[in-house]
Amino acid sequence: MKANIVIAGVGGQGTVLAAKLVARAAMDAGLRVRTSETIGMAQRGGSVVSHVRIADSAIASPLMAPGCADLLLGFEPGEAVRCLPFLKPGGAVVVNAHTVAPVAAALSQTEYSGPAMIDYLRQCGGRTIVVDGDAICAEIGSPKVLNVALIGAAAAAGAIGLSLEQIEDALRKSLRPKLVDMNVKALRAGARASAMGNP
Repeated sequence: MKANIVIAGVGGQGTVLAAKLVARAAMDAGLRVRTSETIGMAQRGGSVVSHVRIADSAIASPLMAPGCADLLLGFEPGEAVRCLPFLKPGGAVVVNAHTVAPVAAALSQTEYSGPAMIDYLRQCGGRTIVVDGDAICAEIGSPKVLNVALIGAAAAAGAIGLSLEQIEDALRKSLRPKLVDMNVKALRAGARASAMGNP
Protein backbone atom coordinates (compact mmCIF):
# COMPACT_ATOMS: atom_id res chain seq x y z
CA MET A 1 0.00 0.00 0.00
CA LYS A 2 1.13 3.53 -0.71
CA ALA A 3 -0.69 6.84 -0.24
CA ASN A 4 0.54 10.41 -0.47
CA ILE A 5 -1.92 12.93 0.94
CA VAL A 6 -1.80 16.73 1.04
CA ILE A 7 -4.17 18.41 3.49
CA ALA A 8 -4.68 22.13 2.89
CA GLY A 9 -6.64 24.64 4.94
CA VAL A 10 -6.38 27.73 7.08
CA GLY A 11 -5.61 28.18 10.74
CA GLY A 12 -8.35 26.92 13.02
CA GLN A 13 -9.79 24.30 10.65
CA GLY A 14 -8.01 21.35 12.25
CA THR A 15 -5.58 20.53 9.46
CA VAL A 16 -2.83 19.29 11.75
CA LEU A 17 -5.24 17.14 13.80
CA ALA A 18 -6.58 15.63 10.58
CA ALA A 19 -3.06 14.61 9.59
CA LYS A 20 -2.50 13.05 13.00
CA LEU A 21 -5.73 11.06 12.82
CA VAL A 22 -4.90 9.64 9.40
CA ALA A 23 -1.34 8.89 10.51
CA ARG A 24 -2.53 7.08 13.64
CA ALA A 25 -5.00 4.97 11.67
CA ALA A 26 -2.24 3.98 9.26
CA MET A 27 0.21 3.13 12.05
CA ASP A 28 -2.42 1.06 13.82
CA ALA A 29 -2.78 -0.85 10.54
CA GLY A 30 0.93 -1.70 10.68
CA LEU A 31 1.97 0.76 7.98
CA ARG A 32 4.85 3.23 7.98
CA VAL A 33 3.98 6.92 8.12
CA ARG A 34 5.77 10.23 7.82
CA THR A 35 4.11 13.60 8.26
CA SER A 36 5.09 17.23 7.97
CA GLU A 37 3.26 20.52 8.55
CA THR A 38 3.76 24.03 7.27
CA ILE A 39 1.74 26.25 9.56
CA GLY A 40 2.90 29.78 8.69
CA MET A 41 0.54 32.35 10.19
CA ALA A 42 -1.97 29.69 11.19
CA GLN A 43 -3.30 31.54 14.21
CA ARG A 44 -4.22 34.49 12.00
CA GLY A 45 -6.16 32.50 9.43
CA GLY A 46 -3.11 31.84 7.29
CA SER A 47 -2.33 28.79 5.19
CA VAL A 48 -1.77 25.42 6.86
CA VAL A 49 -0.52 22.50 4.78
CA SER A 50 0.16 18.96 6.00
CA HIS A 51 1.83 16.15 4.08
CA VAL A 52 0.96 12.59 5.08
CA ARG A 53 2.91 9.77 3.45
CA ILE A 54 1.86 6.17 4.05
CA ALA A 55 3.64 3.04 2.82
CA ASP A 56 4.41 -0.54 3.76
CA SER A 57 8.14 0.07 3.29
CA ALA A 58 10.64 2.80 4.24
CA ILE A 59 9.69 6.38 3.40
CA ALA A 60 12.64 8.60 2.53
CA SER A 61 11.11 12.00 3.27
CA PRO A 62 8.02 13.40 5.00
CA LEU A 63 7.64 15.93 2.18
CA MET A 64 6.50 14.99 -1.30
CA ALA A 65 7.48 16.51 -4.59
CA PRO A 66 4.97 18.19 -6.91
CA GLY A 67 2.88 15.74 -8.88
CA CYS A 68 3.02 12.98 -6.25
CA ALA A 69 -0.14 13.34 -4.13
CA ASP A 70 -2.80 10.68 -4.56
CA LEU A 71 -5.25 12.84 -2.61
CA LEU A 72 -5.66 16.57 -2.09
CA LEU A 73 -7.89 17.17 0.92
CA GLY A 74 -8.95 20.82 0.83
CA PHE A 75 -10.63 22.35 3.86
CA GLU A 76 -10.92 25.62 1.89
CA PRO A 77 -11.20 25.88 -1.92
CA GLY A 78 -8.55 28.57 -2.38
CA GLU A 79 -6.03 26.62 -0.31
CA ALA A 80 -6.82 23.51 -2.34
CA VAL A 81 -6.11 25.43 -5.56
CA ARG A 82 -2.86 26.70 -4.06
CA CYS A 83 -1.72 23.12 -3.38
CA LEU A 84 -2.96 21.68 -6.68
CA PRO A 85 0.59 21.33 -8.10
CA PHE A 86 1.20 18.53 -5.58
CA LEU A 87 -1.61 16.40 -7.04
CA LYS A 88 -0.58 13.66 -9.43
CA PRO A 89 -2.41 13.30 -12.77
CA GLY A 90 -5.74 11.63 -12.07
CA GLY A 91 -5.42 12.14 -8.32
CA ALA A 92 -8.51 12.64 -6.16
CA VAL A 93 -9.69 15.94 -4.69
CA VAL A 94 -12.01 16.17 -1.68
CA VAL A 95 -12.86 19.80 -0.98
CA ASN A 96 -15.09 21.82 1.30
CA ALA A 97 -17.57 23.93 -0.66
CA HIS A 98 -17.27 27.05 1.49
CA THR A 99 -14.54 29.66 1.35
CA VAL A 100 -12.65 31.52 4.04
CA ALA A 101 -11.70 34.74 2.28
CA PRO A 102 -8.22 35.99 3.17
CA VAL A 103 -7.95 39.37 4.84
CA ALA A 104 -6.25 40.89 1.78
CA ALA A 105 -9.21 39.94 -0.42
CA ALA A 106 -11.69 41.38 2.05
CA LEU A 107 -9.80 44.66 2.46
CA SER A 108 -9.31 45.16 -1.26
CA GLN A 109 -12.85 43.97 -2.03
CA THR A 110 -11.37 41.50 -4.51
CA GLU A 111 -13.71 38.77 -5.72
CA TYR A 112 -13.02 35.46 -4.01
CA SER A 113 -15.29 32.92 -5.67
CA GLY A 114 -15.61 29.44 -4.21
CA PRO A 115 -17.59 28.04 -7.17
CA ALA A 116 -14.96 29.28 -9.64
CA MET A 117 -12.19 27.63 -7.63
CA ILE A 118 -14.12 24.38 -7.37
CA ASP A 119 -14.72 24.41 -11.14
CA TYR A 120 -10.97 24.83 -11.61
CA LEU A 121 -10.28 21.90 -9.29
CA ARG A 122 -12.73 19.76 -11.26
CA GLN A 123 -10.93 20.64 -14.50
CA CYS A 124 -7.43 19.96 -13.18
CA GLY A 125 -7.94 17.05 -10.80
CA GLY A 126 -9.18 13.52 -11.27
CA ARG A 127 -12.25 12.58 -9.26
CA THR A 128 -13.45 15.65 -7.35
CA ILE A 129 -15.77 15.35 -4.37
CA VAL A 130 -17.32 18.54 -3.03
CA VAL A 131 -18.61 18.45 0.54
CA ASP A 132 -20.94 21.01 2.12
CA GLY A 133 -18.89 21.31 5.28
CA ASP A 134 -21.00 24.12 6.73
CA ALA A 135 -24.14 21.99 6.49
CA ILE A 136 -22.47 19.08 8.26
CA CYS A 137 -21.11 21.34 11.01
CA ALA A 138 -24.61 22.80 11.49
CA GLU A 139 -26.10 19.30 11.62
CA ILE A 140 -23.59 18.16 14.25
CA GLY A 141 -23.75 21.43 16.16
CA SER A 142 -20.09 22.44 16.06
CA PRO A 143 -17.84 24.21 13.54
CA LYS A 144 -14.89 22.19 14.82
CA VAL A 145 -15.83 18.92 13.11
CA LEU A 146 -15.13 20.03 9.53
CA ASN A 147 -11.78 18.22 9.45
CA VAL A 148 -13.26 14.89 10.54
CA ALA A 149 -16.18 15.22 8.12
CA LEU A 150 -13.80 15.68 5.19
CA ILE A 151 -11.69 12.72 6.30
CA GLY A 152 -14.90 10.69 6.37
CA ALA A 153 -15.72 11.75 2.81
CA ALA A 154 -12.24 10.84 1.60
CA ALA A 155 -12.23 7.47 3.39
CA ALA A 156 -15.66 6.54 2.05
CA ALA A 157 -14.48 7.37 -1.46
CA GLY A 158 -11.51 5.03 -1.09
CA ALA A 159 -9.11 7.95 -1.50
CA ILE A 160 -7.08 7.39 1.68
CA GLY A 161 -6.54 3.66 1.45
CA LEU A 162 -7.91 3.20 4.96
CA SER A 163 -11.43 2.19 5.88
CA LEU A 164 -13.94 4.37 7.68
CA GLU A 165 -13.77 1.90 10.58
CA GLN A 166 -9.98 2.31 10.84
CA ILE A 167 -10.33 6.09 10.91
CA GLU A 168 -13.07 5.86 13.53
CA ASP A 169 -10.92 3.64 15.72
CA ALA A 170 -8.04 6.14 15.53
CA LEU A 171 -10.44 8.95 16.34
CA ARG A 172 -11.70 7.13 19.44
CA LYS A 173 -8.11 6.60 20.62
CA SER A 174 -6.98 10.17 19.92
CA LEU A 175 -9.75 12.45 21.18
CA ARG A 176 -10.98 13.24 24.66
CA PRO A 177 -13.96 11.02 25.51
CA LYS A 178 -16.46 13.89 25.56
CA LEU A 179 -15.56 14.76 21.94
CA VAL A 180 -15.76 11.27 20.50
CA ASP A 181 -19.50 10.91 19.79
CA MET A 182 -19.74 14.28 18.05
CA ASN A 183 -16.76 13.51 15.83
CA VAL A 184 -17.95 10.01 14.99
CA LYS A 185 -21.22 11.56 13.81
CA ALA A 186 -19.24 14.03 11.67
CA LEU A 187 -17.12 11.23 10.21
CA ARG A 188 -20.22 9.32 9.18
CA ALA A 189 -21.93 12.46 7.85
CA GLY A 190 -18.90 13.13 5.67
CA ALA A 191 -19.03 9.56 4.40
CA ARG A 192 -22.68 10.00 3.45
CA ALA A 193 -21.91 13.28 1.70
CA SER A 194 -19.21 11.56 -0.32
CA ALA A 195 -21.73 9.10 -1.69
CA MET A 196 -24.32 11.70 -2.67
CA GLY A 197 -24.16 13.13 -6.16
CA ASN A 198 -20.40 13.47 -6.60
CA PRO A 199 -19.02 12.36 -9.96
